[in-house]
Amino acid sequence: MLALLLALGSSLAYGCADFLGGLGARKAHVLRTVLVAAPASLAVELLLWPVLGATFTWASVGWGAASGVASAAAFALLYKTLAIGPMNVLSPITALVSAALPVAVGLLQGERLGVAGLAGLPLALVAVVMVSAGHGESSSRPSRTALLLAFGAGAAIALQLVFLHQAPSDSGVAPLIIGRAVSSAVTLAAAAVMRRRLGPEKPAYTISAASGVLDSLANLLFLLAARSGDLTVVAVITALYPAGTVLLARAVLAERVHRGQLVGLGTAAVAVSLLALT
Repeated sequence: MLALLLALGSSLAYGCADFLGGLGARKAHVLRTVLVAAPASLAVELLLWPVLGATFTWASVGWGAASGVASAAAFALLYKTLAIGPMNVLSPITALVSAALPVAVGLLQGERLGVAGLAGLPLALVAVVMVSAGHGESSSRPSRTALLLAFGAGAAIALQLVFLHQAPSDSGVAPLIIGRAVSSAVTLAAAAVMRRRLGPEKPAYTISAASGVLDSLANLLFLLAARSGDLTVVAVITALYPAGTVLLARAVLAERVHRGQLVGLGTAAVAVSLLALT
């Protein structure tokens, strides 16, 4: 039950972070948004170091660095995806892709689900798809470029989560600190190379920083959930984060939430309940 609650918290934080990141990327080049978000995330993790501790071993540093590279790619691809929009379609597609790889890794590592879990797992994946249901109008159909970005973002997020899960369970927040430091360095290097293409627009500092803080919180909650439960269950619950993005997009941007999406939210609630019984 603890792992379930932590995963739900991670899902909510990811959904809010993605919404704010997408908004920030609409105001300036995506790298400018990430340049604010990534250091804000690192600052949060450094503040958590004295509270939760950190053990820097070769394993924790290595897996943390790998997660950082994947995180940098995920930041850029996801925020660019959400900036293109429509946000309430592309975010769930990314989530579905991001759930597949961690679930596969968990099953390959020998995790087994009970009857309730075997029913809840596919139901949760169906819920992610249903949340993305649109009304079929051409104006709501994402472009091919947006779809490719969404799939790429999902793969990057999946790798980030898998790498974090592989870090030693007694390493505290060390993998998060190393990962965020690496992602910040990668982003800074990319921005230096592409500085002439970033444009003159200034990033939305408050929105971008808030996105980074929430992303850091989401990573922490996921790491704690994965250490106390099965990756298979934690990953698929975390992948339900588009629910938060969709509802925020409805409240702030007036993007329509259709009947299929509402059914998807209800389906997600049933799936979470079943997974809680595993």
